[in-house]
Amino acid sequence: MIARTPPMGWNTWNTFGADINEKMILETVDTIVEQGYKDAGYEYIVIDDCWLLMDRDENGDLVTDPEKFPHGMKYVADYIHSKGLKFGMYSCAGVRTCQGFPSSYDHEYQDARLFARIGIDFLKYDYCNFPNYANNKNRYLTMSMALKSTGRDILFSACNWGKGEPWNWMRSIGAHMYRSTGDIIDTYESFANIIRLQIDNMNANSPGCFNDIDMLTVGMYGKGHVSRESSCTFDEYATQFAFWCFSGAPLMMGCDIRDVDDGCKKLLLNKHLIAINQDLECRPLYQANGTTKDYPIMIRFLENGEFALAFFNLKDADRTLEMPFPDLGIQYHSGVGVDLTEILLTEDRIGETEHFGIRRDDMRIRVKAHSCRIFRAKLVTL
Repeated sequence: MIARTPPMGWNTWNTFGADINEKMILETVDTIVEQGYKDAGYEYIVIDDCWLLMDRDENGDLVTDPEKFPHGMKYVADYIHSKGLKFGMYSCAGVRTCQGFPSSYDHEYQDARLFARIGIDFLKYDYCNFPNYANNKNRYLTMSMALKSTGRDILFSACNWGKGEPWNWMRSIGAHMYRSTGDIIDTYESFANIIRLQIDNMNANSPGCFNDIDMLTVGMYGKGHVSRESSCTFDEYATQFAFWCFSGAPLMMGCDIRDVDDGCKKLLLNKHLIAINQDLECRPLYQANGTTKDYPIMIRFLENGEFALAFFNLKDADRTLEMPFPDLGIQYHSGVGVDLTEILLTEDRIGETEHFGIRRDDMRIRVKAHSCRIFRAKLVTL
């Protein structure tokens, strides 16, 4: 099965935008292998927009920019595959890509055959310059069919920015992940708004198709194409990564991992959070009754009868959050308690866990502003 669990990888766009080239891609591939990202599960290397020339060739095929990629895309694909990784490319459902390059509208089958010849394993399919009269669902279905017609296993990453409530139909038309938001930028406000908007839309996640809430900005610190003057703090990056993991969203790194700081590297490689993201049951999160989008408290069931609890504070002041266990279906008279281990997210202890103890009635914990606390839990008989 393609995308048995949420896809993991790296995409060029957030940091590099149009400034992409073969040398940078191959260096990134080597970094992913040598610094443990591949072993952690990151496997897709995706080249976003701006890999093309402005016109198709005499046969109507897309043409790789020879200055950026002097050996051609097949060479890049072969190098990535030689490292045990998978290769992704970009096109668009409109008549031009977001940056004005040729796109796949009315060229779906021809472009799918070209991508298969190159050897791609992943197609990000954007939504810019989409004709007003065209049918959104049908055009994504058309590319889905075109990819399947090649006979090659290609993950279809449909990126229509949430138009037409794709959580209700993208799985049905064969997509493996689908963008449900506009573009993320490297600020706290950007990803916090994504969290608020998408909590209710994560319930369609299941093996084979996942809600893509955009590429991660973790580790960018204001350096990159989608950066702004006020980038995120480490604690805010930890909150972003924790929600992406907890919600079962695809984990597509967007920083320059050749130059990421040690704290964010440890965060992106956090085996405890990744284990929640990659849990084989792939159950969606459940927001506890009575909690708000600014202070969401969530549960997510995992394998082997375990579950995870998350306490998020998206506001600007520290706050004590309370979770009555009856709202989780655990009454006091049941004789059952909750054995909790916290996944620590402070920069000085990132990657560590700490036994929190057994609780019976409820939990009351202090959560810093723009932060969260994540627990792995199991039921115990008292």
